[in-house]
Amino acid sequence: MAIIIKPIVTEKMTAAGEKMNRYGFQVVRTAGKIEIKKAVEAMYNVQVEDVNTMIVAPKRKLRYTKSGLLSGKTNAYKKAIVTLKEGETIDFYSNI
Repeated sequence: MAIIIKPIVTEKMTAAGEKMNRYGFQVVRTAGKIEIKKAVEAMYNVQVEDVNTMIVAPKRKLRYTKSGLLSGKTNAYKKAIVTLKEGETIDFYSNI
C-alpha cells in the first residue's frame, strides 16, 4: 500500500520548501507520522527531521446553471508537512 498519494506543489509550499526546507504531501488518511517519515525517506532518499499532519476539511461549492443551483463539495484528505534536515532537498521537477 502506497502511503504517499502525491506531493502538494503550490506557491505556498514551494516558498516553504525554498526558505524553511519543508515539503507537503497528500497522504493516505490512515497513515501515521512514523509511516509517513519512512515512506518519504525511502522514496526520495533524504533524512526527515519532523512530520506535521492535518486533515483538510471539504470545501462547499456552488454552481449556477440553466437547470438551477447545483451544490456539492470537494473531498477531505490528509496532508503531511515534512521538514528535512539541513542540506537536504527534494526536487519534484527533475523527471518532467
